[in-house]
Amino acid sequence: MNSKNVHSPMFLVFPPEVTTQEYQTTELTATAYNSQNRVQKIIIRKLKILGTTQILFGIMNFSFGVIFLFTLVNPYPRFPFIFISGYPFWGSALFINSGAFLIALKRKTTDTLIKMSQAMNLLSALGAAAGIILLIFGFLLDGEFICGYSPDGMQCGAITILFVGILAMLMIFSIAELFISLFSSVLGCHSEGYGGCC
Repeated sequence: MNSKNVHSPMFLVFPPEVTTQEYQTTELTATAYNSQNRVQKIIIRKLKILGTTQILFGIMNFSFGVIFLFTLVNPYPRFPFIFISGYPFWGSALFINSGAFLIALKRKTTDTLIKMSQAMNLLSALGAAAGIILLIFGFLLDGEFICGYSPDGMQCGAITILFVGILAMLMIFSIAELFISLFSSVLGCHSEGYGGCC
């Protein structure tokens, strides 16, 4: 190689279509589109929303359980049935755990985490079904819980409405949790994005 050729400038001539922006954008948009990744992202986003809802329901159940803690005052000699069953506490633990597993699926999707999330959601669904049964017994046994011991009839009516309202809210949360848990476990099980784990 000659020393004159080493330092001599070289010009490259490109055809006009290579240097224009149209060719470059056409090249970028010509990539293959994978619809399965989009479906998987939508499913994971929905599972995250459902998991957040489960955690909120668990916190609300726990809060109502704490409210029932203050019902053991004179003249009431016992706690309400739903508090004795412990449902506001163990139910909220199940709801919060199953919601946390659904949120964890957004960060890392592994077969073990999917199976654990499904198992937790099935346990949460069973807990919600048991809670619905316990709440029905609570309505039947404690419908007159406040008025049965209270000497003052005026306060009895207002407090009974509050008490029955709390039981009704617990029932609504339990029914919603039952449907969310069943939907989450079925959706996670039958989605192709998770590899068809069922």
